Amino acid sequence: MKRQILLAAAVLTTGSLFGLMSPAAEAHDHGYYRNAPPPPRHEVRPPPRPGSAWVPGHYDRVRGNYAWRGGHWEASRPGYRYVPDRWVRGPHGWYQQRGHWSR
Repeated sequence: MKRQILLAAAVLTTGSLFGLMSPAAEAHDHGYYRNAPPPPRHEVRPPPRPGSAWVPGHYDRVRGNYAWRGGHWEASRPGYRYVPDRWVRGPHGWYQQRGHWSR
């Protein structure tokens, strides 16, 4: 019995040292993920707002799952255009390119 307890403690300690994670997380180093995000949701864009740019909704990773973030209006920046978030498949898996303002 004592031997089984010591073996179980050793296994748990080893697992925590190596940072074992649940398969649901599927995260890799540097923000890469094995599974692709779901297709984007259809959003009805509200009527235009003067001085604002529409930032479309996108998926983010939250606790190992994809979570939808709805679109919103953001104050526009003269001389810039908004490049929306997107998921890209790279050699190590899927990674997110964040939305940003570009000239």
